[in-house]
Formats: sequence, C-alpha cells, structure tokens
Amino acid sequence: MTTLIVILALIVALVLYAITLYNSLVKARQMVEEGWSGIDVQLKRRADLIPNLVETVKGYASHEKSTFEEVVNLRNKAQSVASGDVEGRAKAEGELTQALGRLFALTEAYPDLKANQNFADLQDSLETIEGEIQMARRYYNGGVRQYNIKVETVPSNLIASRYGFEKAAYFEITDAAERTAPKIAF
Repeated sequence: MTTLIVILALIVALVLYAITLYNSLVKARQMVEEGWSGIDVQLKRRADLIPNLVETVKGYASHEKSTFEEVVNLRNKAQSVASGDVEGRAKAEGELTQALGRLFALTEAYPDLKANQNFADLQDSLETIEGEIQMARRYYNGGVRQYNIKVETVPSNLIASRYGFEKAAYFEITDAAERTAPKIAF
C-alpha cells in the first residue's frame, strides 16, 4: 500500500512539474509576443511621423523628388511586411532607417529648413521614437533569449517539443550597412 502511495505521489509530482514547465513556456512566449507588440507600436509611430517629415522637407527641397519617393516607398514596404515576419520587418526597417538618413543629409543644404520650428519638432519626435524603438527591441530580444533558453534546455525542451513551442527570431539587422546609424546633424 505504501509503495502505491509513493508511486502515486511521484506521478502527481511529475505531472505538477510538467504543468509548471508548460506554464513557464507559455509565460515566456507571451513575453516575446508582448515585446514584439511594443516594437510594432513604435515602428507604427515612426511610420505615421514620416509623411509629415517628408512633406515639411519637400516644401524646401522640391527638386529632391527621388529621395522623397524612396522614403515613402520604403515606409510602405515596411508597413506591408507580415506581422509575424520578424526578420523581414527588421530588414525593411533597416532600409527605411538608411533612407531617412539620406533625407536628413539633404537638410544640410537648406539652412531655412533647419531653422523651421515644425521641422525641428518633427526631428525631435523622430529622435524620441528611435530611442523608444531601441528600448522595445532590447526588451523583445531579452524575452526571445529567455524563451529560447526554455525551449532548448532540459527538461523544459521535452515539454516544448511535445507541445509545439519553437524558437523565436531575434529582431536584428543583418546587413552591416543598415547597422550604421544615419548621421542626423542640424
């Protein structure tokens, strides 16, 4: 009888442990999803700001049409990437960042634009959003790291593989040229 009780106690303990591991995997996956949501919100804020920025600069540098079109096209491309495609979104956002750098480089030739309060406000807003994107990216990548550790380490990997938990992708820029921050000097 005591052997049966010990066996049942061990089975119950193993089931409770498996449930705990499963719940920790779910929690980690939710942290990754929350982190991605934060990145997505900041990227949307930046995308919403870009048309205002382009229009302001366009008023001063109307002959730079190709640069404006490139920024708008890359913004639209970034917005059209599927929400779950972290790598695709990172690539598109990196290209957009480079195009914004070229847009800001244009402003060097227009001193009146640099003195325009609307442009200065837009530039400050963009700078703030870029900082918030960096924070959201660090939060997301930290969540991905924790989640991936749980998915790959014993014994939680046994539960992860059984219930379809897969590694998450980091939000990173793979092209070295895209890693270079655009020079924004006014």
